[in-house]
Amino acid sequence: MGYYTQAISGHVSLMMRSEPVEDVLQQPDTPPELSKALSTAQSARTFAERTLKLPVGGAFSSFVALEHSWVVVNVVAVPEFSLSPKQWCYPFVGCQAYRGYFDLAMAQKTQKHFDNQGYDTFIGAVTAYSTLGWFDDPLHTGFTNLSEDRMIALMFHELAHRVVYLNGDTAFNESFATAVELEGLRLWLEREGQPEAFERALLRLEHRNRTLELVSETSEALRHLYAQQDELDRDLLRQRKQQMLDDLASRYEALATHYPEPGPFGSAPVQLNNAKLALFQQYNQHVPAFRQLLKESNFDFERFYEAVSRLSEQPETERADTLNALSKRFHEHF
Repeated sequence: MGYYTQAISGHVSLMMRSEPVEDVLQQPDTPPELSKALSTAQSARTFAERTLKLPVGGAFSSFVALEHSWVVVNVVAVPEFSLSPKQWCYPFVGCQAYRGYFDLAMAQKTQKHFDNQGYDTFIGAVTAYSTLGWFDDPLHTGFTNLSEDRMIALMFHELAHRVVYLNGDTAFNESFATAVELEGLRLWLEREGQPEAFERALLRLEHRNRTLELVSETSEALRHLYAQQDELDRDLLRQRKQQMLDDLASRYEALATHYPEPGPFGSAPVQLNNAKLALFQQYNQHVPAFRQLLKESNFDFERFYEAVSRLSEQPETERADTLNALSKRFHEHF
């Protein structure tokens, strides 16, 4: 009950403090940078509705200033010798591979609880979240403090969750939303004639994809190692696990030298564990599959959403096979 109390009160507080964007734009003391960001966000709302066919409704039509750069923090907990994160289940939204908190102290208490049980854990700051259309989610400083292209991409991502949401499959939900975010941003930047921003977006995407390749390789090796946990000594398991994670961190650091911005794990040096790898893969695992499905839908977003909806209704094994087949057919078209 304590968890649900902080979740409800945190969201209600966010809604109660928000003001209509139009009112904020008309206030004489609104900083010019904020006015520009809010005006751009309103254009992006219209673009999302008309071009990406997203169910915008009243989302992002109000604004609230936050005290910090994040709106919630997520706790991820994964057993010491596994890459399958603990699932938390909730009313309406089903099960997720993380637990979100408006209260950082409560998140840290949960993290300590799992640390004491030997789990690998991670607390990640979350810039935005979606209530899946149950409420009109506001804009906030987590959005407007981002660069323009990142802000717009995040808006498209959160709006995509209103289209299709599969209970208990975080990888499906987040990969779908990330695919909409990427393709939506591409179309937005093309329309706006912003080649420099488009190049930055392409570099971020390339960095993300190459990081995913590294993570996938290491994850496969770790799964093979963890499958031997009944035969190998625990200390030997820990030693080999740490060697693999340290090697991944080194390769990630070497990769980062080729890109002007920090990658998905932040600036090097980084410390990695099962929780960080599991969370990263949850958001990126099926992105190529959904982008391929959009391509095969002739970039008709309504047709694409219908195909995604049908895919979400398939049995889990059949759905996984379909996603894998789509991924194998994908080739970057940017």
